[in-house]
Amino acid sequence: MLEFKAVTKQDGGKLREYYRTCDYGLCEYSVGTKLMWRKTLRTAWAETAGCLVVRNEQGGRWLFEYPVPGPEGDEDAALDAIERECLEQGMPLRFSVVPACKAARLLERYPYVRTSSFRTWQDYLYYRQDLQLFAGRRYSGQRNHIKKFRALCPEAELRQLTAADRPAIERFWQDYEAEFPKGENEKARDELELAKKMLRMVDKHWFVCGGLFDGEKLIALSLAEMCGETLIIHIEKALYSYTGVYPTLVQAFADRFGDGCQWINREDDAAERGLRTSKLQYGPAKMGIKYCFAPENELMRNLDAIPVLQTERLTLSALTEADIPAYNALVLDGERNRWWGYDDVAGLGAPVEERSFFEVARQDFENRQAVNFAVRLDGKLIGEAVLYRFDCRGGAELGCRIDRAYAGHGYGTEAFGAVAEWGLYRLELCRVVAKCFKENTASYKMLSSCMRKSGEDETFFYFEKLV
Repeated sequence: MLEFKAVTKQDGGKLREYYRTCDYGLCEYSVGTKLMWRKTLRTAWAETAGCLVVRNEQGGRWLFEYPVPGPEGDEDAALDAIERECLEQGMPLRFSVVPACKAARLLERYPYVRTSSFRTWQDYLYYRQDLQLFAGRRYSGQRNHIKKFRALCPEAELRQLTAADRPAIERFWQDYEAEFPKGENEKARDELELAKKMLRMVDKHWFVCGGLFDGEKLIALSLAEMCGETLIIHIEKALYSYTGVYPTLVQAFADRFGDGCQWINREDDAAERGLRTSKLQYGPAKMGIKYCFAPENELMRNLDAIPVLQTERLTLSALTEADIPAYNALVLDGERNRWWGYDDVAGLGAPVEERSFFEVARQDFENRQAVNFAVRLDGKLIGEAVLYRFDCRGGAELGCRIDRAYAGHGYGTEAFGAVAEWGLYRLELCRVVAKCFKENTASYKMLSSCMRKSGEDETFFYFEKLV
């Protein structure tokens, strides 16, 4: 299991070890964005296989960012760990803000996947030289604004901000709020409060921070972070009363801190009309596309209802209300189920009621997390076969249990084989796996008769059947 912990300011140094050389080019892959939005997104992080794994939460669902590898990082192993985490916790597998350079890797990894990319959240990326020089006809507007600013403030200069400048920064916020447009919405005010908190970390080595001073008065500031070949601008604020101050800040900051980078990322526009117009006027070289990936399993794509399977002696079909008494007896047979490997009662998380286990099976199929087959002999339920733990990569796990009164007649082997064949050749899985406790000799013999042994650990023997 991955050991996640909530992002705090104390984690900045560790996160920076990964983001310092990260070349994804998106603002989310940075310390600044993590610290700024950690409470809103309930951001948590973990390390595995030499990679940084970040998990956000939205609407009660997990959203994983693409792993960021360190020098010896194994991205595939990190993706494996994310998939196991979701399987163990029963959470849908979702990736967000996946950079375009990693999209093909996920498309190759998952046979069925829904993708989306929203214009609203795309970052604006500029060539560093464009913002440094503002050369050419397309930047004539910016140059004119800078001339007006220089005419009004000929001595203004950009300086690097340090901890010693905190009093000047606080005065800047007072001046800025005095000019803050009264029509600004609550979202903008929340963002301003986050910006203030970020500027309190001006002394952190993760960031570069510059301020435009008119004499001793701070009139504009910007806080950024170098990630790979991209300088990501997290905060950019100026006093509106100074005509031309914004293009002056943009150019001066790029000139002072842009050396060593190819790109400058000025983040997204959050669908704000004015912000979008402004960012487009600076002539972005490209947009930083962010993909969302929602892998799906074969139950989601290929199955509308639980089918009926027929073997030589058995019928396998969906559980019905009439099966509830026999199904409860099967599930609650503690002695028989000690080799089942799952505590059905504890798994409920609530007191056992007559319909409890039936409802779990029904909901698992409704959510396309599992398919429970009732194993029937002459119409009577004598066991169940469950295909579950779909890994979204063409694999699933199969388990089978038979009522003790019917043990020893090969019904388990017959039912298990039927569901495995159905999964591989009708549901279109490419791999069915199973396991049994090492002490469970009967299950070991049964699995060995219809699957290939693939490994073992201290507790289980593992088996698989491939297409």
